[in-house]
Amino acid sequence: MLDQVVLIATAMGIIYHRPLLSLPGKSAPLVPNHFSDSLGMLLLGLGWLGIFSCYVNYKSDPFGNIRFQLRNLLKATTLAAFWLLVVSAVFSIRSVNTTGVVIFWGVVTVVNSMSRVALKLFLISARRSGYNRRYLLVVGASARSEEVVSRIVKRPELGYNLVGFIAESEESRQTWEVKAGHAPVLGMIDDLKGILERERVDEMLVCLSGDVKFLTMAGIIAHARDLGIVLRILPDAAENAVLRKLHVEEFENEFVLTLFREQLLLQLLIKRGVDVFASGAALLLLSPLLTVVALLIKLTSPGPALFAQDRVGMNQRRFRLYKFRSMVVDADERKKELAHLNEKDGPAFKILNDPRITKLGRFLRKTSIDELPQLFNVLRGEMSLVGPRPPLPDEVSRYDWLFRRRLSVKPGITCVWQVSGRSSTTFDEWMKMDKHYVENWCLWLDFKILLKTIPAVLFCKGAA
Repeated sequence: MLDQVVLIATAMGIIYHRPLLSLPGKSAPLVPNHFSDSLGMLLLGLGWLGIFSCYVNYKSDPFGNIRFQLRNLLKATTLAAFWLLVVSAVFSIRSVNTTGVVIFWGVVTVVNSMSRVALKLFLISARRSGYNRRYLLVVGASARSEEVVSRIVKRPELGYNLVGFIAESEESRQTWEVKAGHAPVLGMIDDLKGILERERVDEMLVCLSGDVKFLTMAGIIAHARDLGIVLRILPDAAENAVLRKLHVEEFENEFVLTLFREQLLLQLLIKRGVDVFASGAALLLLSPLLTVVALLIKLTSPGPALFAQDRVGMNQRRFRLYKFRSMVVDADERKKELAHLNEKDGPAFKILNDPRITKLGRFLRKTSIDELPQLFNVLRGEMSLVGPRPPLPDEVSRYDWLFRRRLSVKPGITCVWQVSGRSSTTFDEWMKMDKHYVENWCLWLDFKILLKTIPAVLFCKGAA
């Protein structure tokens, strides 16, 4: 992380040199001289380091793909620049302007990319020249292990010399001795200890099916540990989703393997910080609009300006959701008599030309202005800017088992569904979108959804 500290200092030095960044005739102080500037810079540095620790891999990884690394680097620098914009807007940091942010983003992206490409090229050159070669033994003789080895052989920059295969059964041994192309089958798993004693092995790659007995796997691990051999386990594709969430914890000197625990805690903290800053700033900036809309609602139809309704949040927590009232006061009472007009499948309820919607309410819904009071829910921590839309309790009671997965995160004002057609999508498609969001959540995904929300709202895409 030392390189990030150096780059932050360098980039901030460029930003502070305002005469280079300002328009002709403009001037500004070279260094921040206000408490809010200092606090903002502290939050900027913490957020920057947190984002990079989440996206940029600083560990030695021979299987690492440089394009994947550069893509993650671009995500990290873009999110960090966005974080700089948020912090500078909230704290009114006078030393930061749009030009400075662009230069900040460009300098760090280019320098980081060049350093990683240079290091990668150096390692590739060294391994192709025969330096730092590693002898690899593959445990498992099957079509999957052969396919993985074929990909390794095609990439000599990984620096591996293939020693051979270890078969998991007599049947696979006999089959593979005939068709093995890259290296011979050296024996069975029971022969592993003797094979490791006579062969030169630096690493083992385990490609066994998921039904292998635990004791067999434990024996392989024990042999690798005893000889100090690096062990890499390549699970079946079906097991990847489960193992991706594996987390090792410690309880009173005992190790605990935990599955499905949220591991992106730092990203969640940053997400909450963005929610608080953005919702608070938006409420202040939009307060004149909110006041005008509330007055118009009161003048055009009887009843309160705000509509409050019980919704289901994260892990079935109930909360009161706020919206600008777009329907007549007795809309809930009339829902049953209009049930036969429902145009949505599944538990959702939607009528394209709902007679309960007021004239002003139709405009508010079309422009999504009716959703703005939910910024109060975001500020209070009941919702987030991005997340699955909060359902009604009645809808949740009729969910299929797998639909409930969307309740494992905070609901949001905008989501994948709202930028992908909204009213034009089926209920099952909606649920699949939310499930995909939950399983693949990261700050970058939220950032992309927020960007897509802008044109979706401006052009009233899918709103009804």
